[in-house]
Amino acid sequence: MEVTVHNKAAIRGVASYIPDNRLTNEQLANDFPEWSVDKIYEKTGIKSRPIADETETCSSMAINAAKKLFAKLSVTADSIDFILLCTQSPDYKLPTTACIIQNALGVPTSAGALDFNLGCSGYVYGLSIAKGLIESGQSKRVLLLTSELYSRYINKKDKSVRTLFGDAATATLVEGVKSENELLGSFVFGTDGAGDRNLIVPHGGSVHPLNSDSFSEVCDKSGNFRSSADLYMNGAEILSFTLKSVPLLVTNVLSKSAFDIENIDKVVFHQANKFMLDKLRKKLKFTEDQFLVSYRDYGNTVSSSIPLGLELAEQQNLLRKGENVLLCGFGVGYSWAGSIITW
Repeated sequence: MEVTVHNKAAIRGVASYIPDNRLTNEQLANDFPEWSVDKIYEKTGIKSRPIADETETCSSMAINAAKKLFAKLSVTADSIDFILLCTQSPDYKLPTTACIIQNALGVPTSAGALDFNLGCSGYVYGLSIAKGLIESGQSKRVLLLTSELYSRYINKKDKSVRTLFGDAATATLVEGVKSENELLGSFVFGTDGAGDRNLIVPHGGSVHPLNSDSFSEVCDKSGNFRSSADLYMNGAEILSFTLKSVPLLVTNVLSKSAFDIENIDKVVFHQANKFMLDKLRKKLKFTEDQFLVSYRDYGNTVSSSIPLGLELAEQQNLLRKGENVLLCGFGVGYSWAGSIITW
């Protein structure tokens, strides 16, 4: 019987842009004398975090990542027919940052371009959107970008989040290939907006526009200072949500894809922090060889953490062509998503 070969979406390559400026544990220990360098590393597993300088923007970082990807793959901007940008730190409230990027890169005006605001699960959502565009015949070559500058929302006197987050951008080329197999597999999603208050910048949107009170700082019981224009995270609630939702997510992805854990070659989770990822790995019974991590030198780079992990694993020869890779993103929203891809 003849096998019908269809156009399937596949990842052609990944590249990243990492700001040169770094926030080290030594700098943090100087700002927070009650936490030593060793204590910060013990709590987070992070040694340093890239932080965008004042001249860098969401678009400039994404453009740099895209240019690196084009050079890596010998691809030209005029071959792109859709730009997807995942960010929670856009250049402006409007216009759409993806439109700014289209013009700066020289992508044809016939291309589509959109932003979507989805944090830690956003990369997996982006792959799903790219797959839909390609396999429905609407696009042939999609540029999926992530670009996050959470540092712009972090109070420098709030060690609860300043020790965790880093800035980074990534670019992924997703294109159609002739294949009888799924290369971007089935996707599983989840949403629970009841957790919205546990990871939030309270002021700056239509509910609470910025006003004279937005920048008044308060000190919490742990000695962290922040204003209503700064990022707030309820770490205990985020951990509880993660340990409850992610194992179920993994079970559902494996079931929908007809895979067992033993069939998974590599696992790339959103890089929240060492404590959370260690708990998840042990609970799900993944081996250390399966479970790829990148938080040590980058911290939590939000939507950029999964593609950054893929690029680093490729550079370190930990990923090989044809391997099955489980991707899981989870966090702000609450929102979560997972899929198995073929590298």
